[in-house]
Amino acid sequence: MKRWQMRRNCSLTPKQLLKFYIALVCLSLIVATGFFLAGVWVISIFTALELIAVTTCFLIYCMHAVDSETIEIEDKRLLVKKCIGHKEILYEFNAQWAKIEPPLAGSKIFKISQANLRVELGQFIRYEQQLALIAQVRACLG
Repeated sequence: MKRWQMRRNCSLTPKQLLKFYIALVCLSLIVATGFFLAGVWVISIFTALELIAVTTCFLIYCMHAVDSETIEIEDKRLLVKKCIGHKEILYEFNAQWAKIEPPLAGSKIFKISQANLRVELGQFIRYEQQLALIAQVRACLG
C-alpha cells in the first residue's frame, strides 16, 4: 500500500497555541483588573469583547489546523480522503481507470477523476510538489 498525505502548514502546534492563548488571557485580565481597581470599569467591557474575538479566531484556526488530503493506493483501489474542518469525505476510485489531471497554469489544485466523479486536491502543497506527487502516483497506478 502506498500513501501520500498533504497537510496544512501551521506555524503553531495546538499545545503552543494553547499556551499562547492562556498567556494572552491572563495578561488581558491582569490589565483589566488593574484598571477596574483604579475605577475605570469601562476597560473591562473592552477586555471581554477582545477575549471573545480572540477566542473565536483561535477556535477557527484550531478547526482548520488539522486539515489534510490523503491519497492511498491499495491493489486496484485508489482512495482519496479530504479532511476540511470537521468534515471528512472519502472518495474511492478504480486505480486502473482513474485519471490524474495536472494543475493548469496558475492553478493551485490538480484533479483526480473517473467517469463523473472528480476530486480537487493539492491545496496544501506548492506547484512543484504537486508535479512530483502526480509523477509518483502515476508511477504506482501503472
